[in-house]
Amino acid sequence: MTRVTIRFDDTLYRRIASGASESGTSTAAYIRDILDRYEGTDAAGYHARFDELQAATIQIFAIMVATVGAQTPDLLAKGMREARILLLDRGLLDPEVPQS
Repeated sequence: MTRVTIRFDDTLYRRIASGASESGTSTAAYIRDILDRYEGTDAAGYHARFDELQAATIQIFAIMVATVGAQTPDLLAKGMREARILLLDRGLLDPEVPQS
């Protein structure tokens, strides 16, 4: 097994040590578990929670878009243009991808 040395500030180490103690495991095992969950190897871990939030958000937006589009198509078009600008500003959309 490979060894890694990590330095923690005292406050963070106390939180980690407390979490390890509460879970009945060693500090090293507790940190390995956190890293495993963060890296996505735990199906119910860190990334899975964000996947669930993202899926729910996409569903909500899809319902809103369908509703607004049916009632006021011009408002939907304006909202899509504004969303594109926000996504471009944050680097979340490739500027080379044409608008649809």
